[in-house]
Amino acid sequence: MDSWRIVVSPITHPDAARLVEEVQLEYVARYGTRDETPLAVGYFEPPQGAFHVGYLDGVAVATGAWRRRTDVLALGSTSTAEIKRMYVAPAARGRGLARAMLAHLETTAAAAGTEVMILETGTAQPEAIALYESSGYEPVAGFGFYKDAPLNRCMARRVG
Repeated sequence: MDSWRIVVSPITHPDAARLVEEVQLEYVARYGTRDETPLAVGYFEPPQGAFHVGYLDGVAVATGAWRRRTDVLALGSTSTAEIKRMYVAPAARGRGLARAMLAHLETTAAAAGTEVMILETGTAQPEAIALYESSGYEPVAGFGFYKDAPLNRCMARRVG
């Protein structure tokens, strides 16, 4: 892999904000609308969570975040962290960066005391579903803003 590094960053940082907007545009292309999940900046600030930006050769090309969700029971635990804003820019795909970001999120959330990682994705994102399944995630009961949406898929994996 070329020069790859992941840094903790505020979601409001220009690199993070640009990539979040890119993922929103991808949601529009795939689902016809932006992700309307209510998110506050504080969700991604320690100790409640963390937002990360991945840089390839000094260029911001990926994001991933987690936030604590003690209101969700998954795999027998309420010590959960929800993965949000997993994204790799199209020009950087196919290099294993999404898998590297996912592993980083799992490691940092587990170090913060999380037992189970949870996530929402959708049927219009088969690449994401394949990544999560191949990483050991399994289907769980719906939760979150889109829990009743027919295209929604919720998954979880024990990390701690």
